[in-house]
Amino acid sequence: MPKSPGRRSNPAPGAYRPHVAARRPGGPPPVKPVFRVLVHHKYLAVWNELVGRVGLANAQQFWDHVATTPGQPPKVGTSSLMKGKHNAPKWPGYSKTIHYEITGAGRIDYQFNPAATDGSRGDPHGVVKIMSIDLGSH
Repeated sequence: MPKSPGRRSNPAPGAYRPHVAARRPGGPPPVKPVFRVLVHHKYLAVWNELVGRVGLANAQQFWDHVATTPGQPPKVGTSSLMKGKHNAPKWPGYSKTIHYEITGAGRIDYQFNPAATDGSRGDPHGVVKIMSIDLGSH
């Protein structure tokens, strides 16, 4: 994919295959995040369109929430544990699926692990994996 002017190229899948870094919309965060935020590569294009669909403030509020307090209710917006058979953790040590309503535009589903050891170094660290992004009306 060609690099667009003034924009970094998309991250390539690496140690977290098939997940890639979900960069904070609008630039780096003001404080160091507690959790590494990853998005499944098949949702990377939708992630990159998030600002255009929900606005910069909403996109940053979501990223800041999951990068610091993914297991708590968000300060702005709503989240809940997903119900049904799809709420179970997909990986050992991860939470049940959390369903985050991002404005009226859609939802983002994620799971998190405060002490994940996946990654190339195997060191324990917080990880949030965005599992799906649905920006259609529902």
